[in-house]
Amino acid sequence: MSDDDDLFGGTGETRTRLPERDGADGYGGGRRSGRRSSSRSLVTVIGVVVLLIAAIAFANRDDSSSDDSGDTNGNKDTQAAPTAPTGEKPVSGKNGGIPAGYAKSEQGVQSATANYAVALGSADMFDQTQRHRIIDSVYTPQAATERRPGLDKVYKSEKFLNGIGLENDGTAPKGTTFVSRIIPVGTKVTKFGGNSATVEIWYSSLFGLAGEGAKNPVTESWFTNTYDMRWTGGDWKVADFKQKDGPVPVGRDQRASTADDMAKAVEEYGGFTYAR
Repeated sequence: MSDDDDLFGGTGETRTRLPERDGADGYGGGRRSGRRSSSRSLVTVIGVVVLLIAAIAFANRDDSSSDDSGDTNGNKDTQAAPTAPTGEKPVSGKNGGIPAGYAKSEQGVQSATANYAVALGSADMFDQTQRHRIIDSVYTPQAATERRPGLDKVYKSEKFLNGIGLENDGTAPKGTTFVSRIIPVGTKVTKFGGNSATVEIWYSSLFGLAGEGAKNPVTESWFTNTYDMRWTGGDWKVADFKQKDGPVPVGRDQRASTADDMAKAVEEYGGFTYAR
């Protein structure tokens, strides 16, 4: 695996709300055959890459609430919580265009993790101005300072960009639409206490180019990221994270959509803006 791959590395009780506009995943969708296996690796890198990468994969950890059972060290059992909504209202504030102002609770940290993962896995990470906005909004101040140089290096790498089918400036070739989006399936708090938490998020990732003749068609992948969250400045922020493949569901025998249909869907269906 290359250095660029390393830099790229973006469950309990869950309720998901659909948003209004496009998001994207940075670490690819599931590539499955022949030539796609190398692309899948790249895509995977990108999917998670967008999430918090700076130079090495991070290790995200817990987020739970004082209501949950656990031992004196704050460790929680692995039994999944019901997926019924908790009834708490979503946050109303924003930081850099990203939902902010989460409660210092298990629900709050899970919500923060899901929203940050979506932002870090979006196509906006391929634009320097938007990337810096996202990094400063979701990372702790220290992590943001440490990761920004590494992320900039990766996203400016012509070798990397060309490898995933983009132009040297990170834009999609004429006639194609770049898709980088993650869709959270669920989150789980594995540890919660004081000003820190560890949260796992299971999600599906869409990554690639939609359009006739695209080098890397949009494909789907499944991952679980573990986030190390910290309560700082009155909100939850990402300190570190790590990623692993799966769980991957059995694929159905469905006919793949045309490039035009895929590009149209990406334009018409917005990504998540709030998840819990």
